[in-house]
Amino acid sequence: MKAFMDENFLLETKTAQDLYHNRAAKMPIIDYHCHLVPKMVADDHKFKSLTEIWLGGDHYKWRAMRTNGVNERFCTGKDTSDWEKFEKWAETVPYTMRNPLYHWTHLELKTAFGINELLSPKTARAIYDECNEKLAQPEYTARGMMRRYKVEVVCTTDDPIDSLEYHIKTRESGFEIKMLPTWRPDKAMAVEAPENFRAYIEKLSDVSGVTISSFDDVIEALRKRHKFFEEQGCKLSDHGIEEFYAEDFTDVEIKAIFNKVYGGTVLTREEILKYKSAMMIVFGEMDAETGWTQQFHYGAIRDNNSRMFKQLGPDTGFDSIGEFNTAKALSKYFNKLNDAGKLTKTILYNLNPCANEVIATMIGNFQDGTVAGKMQFGSGWWFLDQKDGMEKQMNALSVLGLLSRFTGMLTDSRSFLSYPRHEYFRRTLCNLIGNDVESGQLPVSELDFIGQMVENISYNNAKKFFDF
Repeated sequence: MKAFMDENFLLETKTAQDLYHNRAAKMPIIDYHCHLVPKMVADDHKFKSLTEIWLGGDHYKWRAMRTNGVNERFCTGKDTSDWEKFEKWAETVPYTMRNPLYHWTHLELKTAFGINELLSPKTARAIYDECNEKLAQPEYTARGMMRRYKVEVVCTTDDPIDSLEYHIKTRESGFEIKMLPTWRPDKAMAVEAPENFRAYIEKLSDVSGVTISSFDDVIEALRKRHKFFEEQGCKLSDHGIEEFYAEDFTDVEIKAIFNKVYGGTVLTREEILKYKSAMMIVFGEMDAETGWTQQFHYGAIRDNNSRMFKQLGPDTGFDSIGEFNTAKALSKYFNKLNDAGKLTKTILYNLNPCANEVIATMIGNFQDGTVAGKMQFGSGWWFLDQKDGMEKQMNALSVLGLLSRFTGMLTDSRSFLSYPRHEYFRRTLCNLIGNDVESGQLPVSELDFIGQMVENISYNNAKKFFDF
């Protein structure tokens, strides 16, 4: 019987162990999509407690706690102490067995704090106090955590109206780890609520210096901000969408739709889809002109619980996997950009695993030989960024594309304790490949090439693909 989470955790064969320990483990981390707060990096934030760094904003843990019967006040409440929140999390952890949270929890405690004990009500106080003592030390600040995990680059997620002041401050401070912005223009096409949309466009006008009264003005303002992001080192965009938008439209229609929504009139569903379709094309063209990589995270149904949304707002743990018929729209969108010579490097992340083979085959339609792996099937995302989800994604990519050209893992996290997800991914990757070697499905004579492939997926492919 194997010990829990020993040095060969998730590594079932000798070859898998060799690939991980001698190849994958030594590679630095490029975290090219995350939701870290840039101010915390710029200020080298010092965490007041384990609860702040570990539970604050972590809707994965909140969902588990709610499921375990924990009152909301111990998840997001303002009237409970950090210790009380942590105590409830510790009570929940034993009940998360077979949920990836059980693995992540103990991997994070082990790699960040050197704690090998299992978290439970019995060990909670001692673990909490030990971690808090360490968090008071200089090497456990926000930047210290990034150094601890050999992070080389992080790409945050930023709105076009963001000043990027903290990215600039971080760069000018001489911090050796790159923190680059990512262009996330979702609000610029969120025309479902006219009042909110107009307020956003007015902010865009202010930061861009462009007086906006027409659709053409919006595009001019966005182009100015796009240029500003490029000047600050941005190399990626990201779009969080329910589904793909590829409706037919004319310029006259889009200009009229903008005038209508900017004037405060609620749009029809057809008008909303046309406007989003037009903006998706505009954004794709902008990225192609600058050579950025565009990312698409699609397939989530967000804010399902309206009562809790009114109470807590978005990103608090009430989102789920959606079902959408996107293949034809996805094909049409890529084809339109490709016909115009404006299809840039692209990464697709699906939330519903039933779309794995759809994505794996769709990207093959638009590989053009200019860049290895130009069209990427992104790593398992959100509900799929666990062992089963990652294996299914990599198996689909392997069977229908080239796993060897994969740009690998990212945290997609707000937490400075999430970097072990890269280790979790690398162990899973090495186990898949190692098992194939030992079962005779891959040649043992090619172990040097296979080892290089593991290093590439872990780090080198991303570094070269994004030109970091």
